[in-house]
Amino acid sequence: MIIWINGAFGAGKTQAAYELRRRSGNAYVYDPENAGCFIRKNLPASACTDDFQDYPMWRTVNLEMLRYIMDHYTGDVIVPMTVTSRQYYDELIGGLSANYDVKHIILSAGKKTLLKRLASRLEGRRSWAAQQIDRCITAFDSTIPGHQIDTDHMDIDQVVEAVAAAAGIAIPADDRSVLRRWFDRRAVQWQNIR
Repeated sequence: MIIWINGAFGAGKTQAAYELRRRSGNAYVYDPENAGCFIRKNLPASACTDDFQDYPMWRTVNLEMLRYIMDHYTGDVIVPMTVTSRQYYDELIGGLSANYDVKHIILSAGKKTLLKRLASRLEGRRSWAAQQIDRCITAFDSTIPGHQIDTDHMDIDQVVEAVAAAAGIAIPADDRSVLRRWFDRRAVQWQNIR
């Protein structure tokens, strides 16, 4: 199964993905952003766009990578990635749904919550991610279908449990110490700063 975790920047997609992987025991986190970083790094500046999702090859590479993983891996694949374009949603999530069991879950939160979460990872109101909040909220309210989870008043453990329930998978209780959880979550946060 593919568990695609969508949502605005700051919604908690990446943390939820890695926590779900830890607790499920048989899952792999695939990050489509890596392909975007590779593409952007290997293009002349004059050929770059603001959003790497606008490159057709980004969508093609990720679609083919996910197909390959699904055909060669027996566990669940968790994909934390914001997709707000209906065309791109249809190409990626729709394309995968034609052959695989895809659970598309949207983590939603209000603008104030998202800005607070972005600030916790040192991104201000003028950051690229913060500037995308309104676009994301509008897309998830109108054009992008999926199972929505309102995370405004949830901690990460509650979010992970809600994602697991929406995906129909059972996960054991988190038996790590509070300190171990804190370290694990900070490590994910720091590893995913781009």
